[in-house]
Amino acid sequence: MPISDPVIISASPAEEQPPPPDISAFTHTPCYCEENAYFLCKNLCRMGVTDEESRDLFVVFISNEDRRIPLWHQKASSRTDGLILWDYHVICIQVKSHGRGNKLHQVWDLDTTLPFPVPLNQYIMEAVRPSLPLDPRFTRIFRVVHAPLFLRCFASDRRHMKDSDGHWMSPPPTYEPIIAEDGTLHNLEQYIQMSAKDVVTNSGDLTNRIQMERFGVVMNEMQLEEFFYVQYDGHSS
Repeated sequence: MPISDPVIISASPAEEQPPPPDISAFTHTPCYCEENAYFLCKNLCRMGVTDEESRDLFVVFISNEDRRIPLWHQKASSRTDGLILWDYHVICIQVKSHGRGNKLHQVWDLDTTLPFPVPLNQYIMEAVRPSLPLDPRFTRIFRVVHAPLFLRCFASDRRHMKDSDGHWMSPPPTYEPIIAEDGTLHNLEQYIQMSAKDVVTNSGDLTNRIQMERFGVVMNEMQLEEFFYVQYDGHSS
């Protein structure tokens, strides 16, 4: 709210890339970022923007134990810098290379005022701002889930969006709730719930772990950057 080997899309330096689809082409319901991310992955695949099985996409849940995480450049903010405290947020990261091993990974965030998509390094610097000292209560934690697993396993009956009287806290999407392939009706909490003790202690070989864990791997900010810019090369070991 406010399993198979991955591939990388490669291009020669001289090859022109088609323009990205306009943000208006995607489903977006305010305060349902997990469902927005689900259909974002599906539509990027359908449009041919990603690998045909979404293997170059990762769904990233951002939260912490207190469910209070700051992000900048968010449309829901009333501030000029776009700062908002989310209980959790969900984005998609697409891994890409552009000739000679240059990594141009990009973030697809339907709630940001930054470009859509935006280079991962720009998103980290401007929306996450890791160099800015934070009260420990606001430390961000990241659950990285491989998109093919997310699309098969994620489910939400939207119970988290109803108050104690059963009223919607924010209007739900008009389409039917998402049900997992195995019939699970709701497992959103298992994606959102995370704390410092859940952060992976052995950050070696995260690529294979993420491809196997249905609820992904929990990382801190440093591990997130290391995974996408150092470890991940588009091939499993």
